[in-house]
Amino acid sequence: MKLLLFSDIHCSIDHCRELVRKSSSVDVVIGAGDLGLVRKGLWETIEALREIQKPTILVPGNSESREELENACQGWESAKVLHGSGVELLGVPFYGVGGGIPVTPFGDWSYDFTEQEATKLLSECPQKCILVTHSPPKGAVDISSSGQSFGSQAIRETILEKNPLLCVCGHIHESAGSHAKIGSTTVVNAGPNGIFWEI
Repeated sequence: MKLLLFSDIHCSIDHCRELVRKSSSVDVVIGAGDLGLVRKGLWETIEALREIQKPTILVPGNSESREELENACQGWESAKVLHGSGVELLGVPFYGVGGGIPVTPFGDWSYDFTEQEATKLLSECPQKCILVTHSPPKGAVDISSSGQSFGSQAIRETILEKNPLLCVCGHIHESAGSHAKIGSTTVVNAGPNGIFWEI
């Protein structure tokens, strides 16, 4: 299965156009959140992305809520929004959890969850799935410009317990485009440019 991975496009129509172009050569597109910017611009971004005709998995970032993303994606038949939920595509299970985990310092506009809330949202994650999260797991592709690790312990524990085939995330811009291993699972901080990946 050939995948196109992205995150954190934050209303960039140029990035949207490039992702639409790249999507023609893959089986599934995965967007790991932050399509809008501070709860704005989501509809315009989705309008540009809905030219993608391949099956597309999306999770909300901390810049948009699940409800906002689901509403914006209405009528985009190939897109599926996941948040504490899963779907099977081409015989492979996908599971997704969005939002900022743990809670960010950004204030009320940020769509955030505590580690305890994240543990509940991740509780039905199946074994050997493709896990899509906006926030990275603790200790992998989660290093900020200040050198701090901002990942989620709940996501890390889920990876160690459920052994996903792949974990796709974003959120920490400084780690965009990088990947690391937790156990047998590769974790990719996708970033806005679009990364091709095969499983």
